Amino acid sequence: MLFRQLFDRESSTYSYLVADLLTGTALLVDSVLAQVERDRQLLKELGLTLSYCLETHVHADHITGAAQLRSATGCINILPEGSHVDCADRLIGHGEILRLGEVDIQAIATPGHTDSHIAYLVDGTHLLTGDALLIRGCGRTDFQSGDAGALFDSVTERIFTLPDSTSIYPGHDYHGQTVSSVAEEKRWNPRFVGRNRDEFKQFMDNPNLPYPQKIMEAVPANERCGNLSKIAVSI
Repeated sequence: MLFRQLFDRESSTYSYLVADLLTGTALLVDSVLAQVERDRQLLKELGLTLSYCLETHVHADHITGAAQLRSATGCINILPEGSHVDCADRLIGHGEILRLGEVDIQAIATPGHTDSHIAYLVDGTHLLTGDALLIRGCGRTDFQSGDAGALFDSVTERIFTLPDSTSIYPGHDYHGQTVSSVAEEKRWNPRFVGRNRDEFKQFMDNPNLPYPQKIMEAVPANERCGNLSKIAVSI
């Protein structure tokens, strides 16, 4: 298996390239429109064919590159079941397994940051948590039908119950951190350690933070998998 963590500095977004080297097939998770050419060049250099673009959720802080990548490569765009989108080639739900050659990617429903959010467990060892669980933090729950109680349940019941050795790869990081583990987050994540569900809800429901700068642009664009031309026509 090939596994690469890729970074977009403007939005502090991590994208993930996963590939089966025997078949040369690959997928990208949470691609960024501004990085499409970087990603296409990397695929070319590694001799990989992009089969899928996956999203953990409909993003509010950057525009996905999925539509452009689908147009350029013919890849299949996959979004979480329940997403409010009209562009997906396929929706994926909790427990479904996507096979990429000999690599298995299991979908784990982790709602709360948004009402439809999926984490992806790659070969049982690498968990791509999107915005559900960050390193020593978690995603906000005060917009896009977020629900703090649901997020607490998702993290404590579906992420923290995985083996302690499971690596945590988040959708964002703002402090230069790249990877954590289930064991680390259970012990050190200040959003969860020492808080019960009600205390977590009280904390998360009053973030006193501005909305993401690109939310008005990003959400409608991502409901179309990043297809900006459709937005222009609809306006």
